[in-house]
This record gives sequence, structure tokens and C-alpha cells, in this order.
Amino acid sequence: MPHLHHAAWGAPQAVLTLTLVFTALVYLRGWFLLRSSFTKRSSVWHAVSFLAGLFLIWGALASPIAALDHQLLTVHMLEHLLLMTMAPPLIWLAAPVGPVLHGLPRRFAETLVSLWHAEAGKSFGRALLRPRVCWLAACAALVGWHIPRFFALGIQSTPWHLFEHLSFLGTGLMFWWPVVQPSSGRTRQDLSMILYLFFATLPCDILSGLLVFSDRVVYPMYFSSSHLLGFSPLVDQQCAAALMWTLVTVVYFVAAAILTIRLLEPQAFPKVELVQPDLSGADIAHSVSQSLVSHSLEAL
Repeated sequence: MPHLHHAAWGAPQAVLTLTLVFTALVYLRGWFLLRSSFTKRSSVWHAVSFLAGLFLIWGALASPIAALDHQLLTVHMLEHLLLMTMAPPLIWLAAPVGPVLHGLPRRFAETLVSLWHAEAGKSFGRALLRPRVCWLAACAALVGWHIPRFFALGIQSTPWHLFEHLSFLGTGLMFWWPVVQPSSGRTRQDLSMILYLFFATLPCDILSGLLVFSDRVVYPMYFSSSHLLGFSPLVDQQCAAALMWTLVTVVYFVAAAILTIRLLEPQAFPKVELVQPDLSGADIAHSVSQSLVSHSLEAL
């Protein structure tokens, strides 16, 4: 069965690389503007986290390794994990909203703020970012794209392959937002997010178990691939499933451990910001319209 998408690095990968570079430059411009006045809130750690998240997205979609996803299921699975499990928390932990808004042209930033805080925008945001919606969207993307029929569609069609990647990244960002966002009831929020992460491992465990212990190749399109490292299709499938099982478990465990420590010792992180700053619409609009630098980041 032929593979039609990105056999080599080409125009789509170049466009994506330029897009990610532009995003990084916008963020860094805003980060430098904020850091020049507000050193404590615009930490180096935030910038490193954001750039690392963008790098992982590039690695999944535009790096030379990504071109091997039609030869090895393990590489294909790695792409999914980078887009859904690794890059999104790094991006949210970077507190990107303030630097990105300050890095954009003022009028464009004001337009974005006004649209987001319009009644329709607020209603859409509240509906989209509810924890149950985020959890269901991420699980649906994970399970749905690993159904053999849909998996084959993504492998054979370039547009569907792109949509598959975008759905993993989008639902990954949705999934991690409730975990990283601030909450006035932090203790209750931490407890609910620990359960949120625990139940999110179950679909991964079931899917990984089915692939690891299956005695047949679930995705026949890899029979015709030229496998690297001497992997047979079945061994490749088992390695891909083991990778998902291990990486998801480790990442979710680390996140749950941090939330548990914070739950048991509320003063354990008095100075370290691990959450996205709360942004009120009026404060952002005031900051952007008056000056991108002159107001305290506390207003954000």
C-alpha cells in the first residue's frame, strides 16, 4: 500500500519551519519587552520552555526524522506523542499569552483581545476549555486516529495527514490547559486534575496493551515499508506501543506528582510560577492600548 505524504523534506515542511520561527520571534520580542521592565515575571525559564515546545513541534512535523513516519510506526507514534503529550505543556508553562500579545503589532493585538473578550468569544472559550470537553476531545483524537481505517486514511492522504497532526496538537493544547491554568480554588483544582490525569492514562493503556500483545500487525500498510534497524512490522508495532505506554505514563506521573506535592504542601512553591497567568480582558486591553511596556505585568 503506497504512502503518499512527505517522502522528503519539501515545501510544506519549509512553510511550517518558517511559521514556527516567526512564532518564536514574536514571542521573544514580547518577552524582551516585558523583561526589560518586569524581570521577575518574564523569566528565562519561560522563554526556554516556549522555545522547547516549538522545537518539539518542529521535530514532529518538519525534521528529517518526521519523514520516516511512513517507514516506522514507532516514528509515527513518536510524532503523536510530541504533538499531544510533550509540546503542549511546555508551551502553556511558558505563560505565552502576555509575551505574544506584546510581540504582535499593537492594533492587531488589540483586535485579538477585543474578539476574545466579546460575548461570543467568551462563551466559545468557556465551552471549549471545560475540563470534560478537553478530556473527551483528547481521548477521541487519540483513539479515533488509531482505528485502522482512519489511520490508513491519514497515511495515504496528505491533507488528512496534516489534519491528523493538527488535531493531535490542538487537542493536546486543550487537554493540558486545565492542568496548567490558575484557579482560585487551587486545592480543589489540584485534586481534580490528579484524577483528570489518572483517567486520561486509561485509553492510552488500553490502546498500548492491544498493540503490544497483539500477535498480528494491526496496520497492514507497514508491511510494504522498508523498515529501518531490521525491525519487522510486528516488532515495530510493539516498540511503538511500548513507547506510548512508557512516555505517557512518565509525563502524566510527573505532572500528577507536582500537583500532589502542591496539594499536600501549599507553600512548597511560593516563588515558582508553574501556571499560566490569569489575564483579565480589561487589563490586557489597557496594557496593549496604552503601552506594550510601561505598565506592570501584575495588571496581566
